[in-house]
Order: sequence, then C-alpha cells, then structure tokens
Amino acid sequence: MNTVTLSVAAREAVTGRALAAFEGREQGAHISFASAELLWKTLTRKRWELLRAMTGQGAMSIREAARRVGRDVKAVHGDVHALINAGVLDRTEGGVEFPYDAVHVDFTLTKAA
Repeated sequence: MNTVTLSVAAREAVTGRALAAFEGREQGAHISFASAELLWKTLTRKRWELLRAMTGQGAMSIREAARRVGRDVKAVHGDVHALINAGVLDRTEGGVEFPYDAVHVDFTLTKAA
C-alpha cells in the first residue's frame, strides 16, 4: 500500500529524513508541516473530504473532484490549488492527483507552555 505520512516536524527532522534518504535509507512518503496549526489550517474539513475522494483514484479533473464531493467547481478549484501549493496534491497531464492509497497522520500534542 502506498501510504503518505502527514506530520508536524521541525526543519531539523525534515533535514534528517532527507539526509537519510540520500544515504539510501528508505524514508517513505512524508508531507510535513511546521506546526499543528498550519496542518489544520491547510487541511480543512472540506479539503479532507476532497483528499478522501481522491485517495487511490488516480488523476482527475477538478470538475470530477467537485462532482465526487458534491461541491461547487469554483470552491473545489480554490481548495485544489491550496493543496497543490502545500505540496499535498500533484498537478499531472490528466488533471490533479493525490498519488497515495492511504494517509497516516502523525504528531504529538503537548501541554501548553
């Protein structure tokens, strides 16, 4: 199964994974956010629904993605571009794609400072 891990990670952790990958150690697919707040701001409820509809489905047009989630094409267009800019979706010749079969979310909530 082609799974992506969405995580909250400091720049040092991301750099460490990149260096390990350059050394040939398997890292798996990761999309990291600088903070939990940024993760939730980027992955709103509507965008999660969009990802769910696109997971494992291959490339599709924005119109098709909108049809699958039962939303207005213009609104989905804005969400798709936000997810492309965040590195979550890929733009392809066939439209847009979430090239994973599953999503794992990984972060730790700690007490307030």
